Amino acid sequence: MAAGVAGLLLPLAFSPFDLFPLAILSPALLFVLWHETSPGRAAFRGFLFGLGLFGVGVSWVYVSMHHYGNMPAPLAGLAVFLFVAGLSIYPALLGWLQARLFPKPGSWHQVLVLPSLWVLFEWARGWFLTGFPWLHLGYSQVASPLAGYAAWLGVYGVSLFCAMSAGLLAWIVREPYKFLTCILPLLLAIWIGGWLAGSIEWVQPAGKPLQVTLIQGNIPLDSKWQPKSRRAIMDRYLALSTHPPRSDLIVWPESAIPATLDEIDSGYLDNLRRISRAANVDFVLGVVERDQDRRHYYNSVISIGPHPGIYRKQHLVPFGEYPPLDPLFRWLMRNLQIPMSDFSAGPPDQPPLVAAGQKIGVSVCYEDAFGEEVIRALPSATLLVNVSEDAWFGDSLAPHQRIQMARMRALETGRPMLRAANTGPSVVIDHQGRVTARSPQFQVYALTATVQPMQGTTPYVRYGNYPVILLMAVLVAIAAGTRSRH
Repeated sequence: MAAGVAGLLLPLAFSPFDLFPLAILSPALLFVLWHETSPGRAAFRGFLFGLGLFGVGVSWVYVSMHHYGNMPAPLAGLAVFLFVAGLSIYPALLGWLQARLFPKPGSWHQVLVLPSLWVLFEWARGWFLTGFPWLHLGYSQVASPLAGYAAWLGVYGVSLFCAMSAGLLAWIVREPYKFLTCILPLLLAIWIGGWLAGSIEWVQPAGKPLQVTLIQGNIPLDSKWQPKSRRAIMDRYLALSTHPPRSDLIVWPESAIPATLDEIDSGYLDNLRRISRAANVDFVLGVVERDQDRRHYYNSVISIGPHPGIYRKQHLVPFGEYPPLDPLFRWLMRNLQIPMSDFSAGPPDQPPLVAAGQKIGVSVCYEDAFGEEVIRALPSATLLVNVSEDAWFGDSLAPHQRIQMARMRALETGRPMLRAANTGPSVVIDHQGRVTARSPQFQVYALTATVQPMQGTTPYVRYGNYPVILLMAVLVAIAAGTRSRH
């Protein structure tokens, strides 16, 4: 029961609740419950922890499947339960592995071994079966001193120091007499170190600040893809783009126009080009694109201006944008009734788009959850843009969790992030991960703000996840060596 409660509490550390200390207290409780238990019991407690964590933290999957994917409630409930149970295998396997490898844990087990294994499992979850990097501990710390480690080691480095803090709290239960002499100094070192690490500036301004406008169409999904709605949607985006204060860059969300690029009236695009020339403003907008044989579709982003370009989404959403293990799951795709759900992936080495005099690193929807992929556009990109269709999540936790992820990408790269979402919130994030402008959710809105493009290279941009993975392996080796000597 305690393990399940600990898991239930952890999602409150993330947005929109932002109770970031729970990201330390919750794992600390689990670490205590794992101490000197059998591998089987540790696995069971880890599984219950996972049911609580993912059952609450990714509850939005039900909203996507049932309310917007039209899946019957019983089938959607079963699918979500199986999904949550599958994710819960990660903490279960972690509990089993640490108990199996370290049946008699030493003094540093909770401080070195458990945090390192925890983050290694986070990292594995971020790529296994295309990856699901949701609810990593590090994301909860975007507003805490631990965020200072992001530019050095990325979200996994922040997760590591967060988990080490949890391990130190768990150590208090075992050896409270060491609190003043050992535990407290280490806690202070971790947190003061994060503050000092964050005070180092790796990037510099690239040119003058830009005036940007993010267009939030707030188009309901149930009408977006109906042909009779297309003209009204196109007119809405055009009107929102011509009325705001003068901007250097206007960004529309993912698949803003509900038609393939070749189906869009050429006069409409020509009008956007005329506006671009007359007002000296560039457009970046999400479109659906298909090749000449009409067999391959792409979830794309195009730029309209002096330097037109195109980006094709690389990291597709399984079950949402393509059927994995086709034709095994083709039946599920038919039940979900998701429009445009059989995309092809773009190449991994696409150059940044050029707009408003800047090189822009583009991501579509949940691509910005993968820091190792976002940094492919760097260091040449001076600005990050994410376009998204958050209507699939409704009024759930997901849009707020995704903003938190976008803030982490800004911290890791030292680049501002513009995030345009159909139903919002759309946000402007500066290079230090702070939200400087935010739109109301579920409203038609044009969000205008000033943003400063940046240049330079953070250690994370240069080396990616390799240093933190190496660091965790070294910590586990040190702990194993200590155990063998005793």
